[in-house]
Amino acid sequence: MAYETIELSRNDRLAVLTLKRPQAMNAMNEVMLKELADCFEQLQGEKDIQILVIKGEGRAFSAGGDIKMMLQSEQLQEFHDIMDSISRMMLAFYQLPMITIAQVHGAAAGLGFSLAIASDYVIAEENSKLAMNFIGIGLIPDGGGHFFMKERVGVAKAKQIIWEGKVLNGEEALNLGLVDAVVKDGEAQKYVQQYTEKILSSPILAMLETKQIYHTERLSELNKVLAKELEAQIKMRNTKDHLEGIKAFVEKRPPQFIGQ
Repeated sequence: MAYETIELSRNDRLAVLTLKRPQAMNAMNEVMLKELADCFEQLQGEKDIQILVIKGEGRAFSAGGDIKMMLQSEQLQEFHDIMDSISRMMLAFYQLPMITIAQVHGAAAGLGFSLAIASDYVIAEENSKLAMNFIGIGLIPDGGGHFFMKERVGVAKAKQIIWEGKVLNGEEALNLGLVDAVVKDGEAQKYVQQYTEKILSSPILAMLETKQIYHTERLSELNKVLAKELEAQIKMRNTKDHLEGIKAFVEKRPPQFIGQ
């Protein structure tokens, strides 16, 4: 299948999915969200691919949801359509019958960070900019961000990281348990290649059975979290703090939040 914003290449049991909006730091617009959802749903039926690597073209993994898309989705139905694509994407990704690896360089923020930490294994370069930074525009994480943060660091720490919205480098994220390995800048691809070779020479079918047991057990919770994120995000989009956060972002100034 031909895609406009992503590219899927295959090499025997390994597939590589590249996010291809480098001019926008691979920010996810409506087209990319739908293409990712379609791609992951199609990959659910793949029996030959055992590893999927996700990476970004250009300067970043993904800067998150496209701000222009968020500004233009003022109608409730348009917003529901976007959130539906996000839910489809993350549910399909979580159920993939293969080992997933996020190869992170540059920015992995917001929804882009949710996708990265949803992977089975996250490799980040030292000076990556990793952030669950929805709070900066008065919103909450989506794309199952609450679920995947809790899976990696526990509820107490997840709340603190989400509320702070701090931009983390690779080492900081590693120390918190948000990524699994940190490499020097420019060396992520080499590390991933070595790691995939190691997995492919392992009893990978047993590894995939373990993944299926855990993920099948947790799938109903992910569904519930995605539904709650939709409900809460609609509520947050109607707050004065969200409008101020977006305005401040566009005007490149610090926001003045008032708790309303």
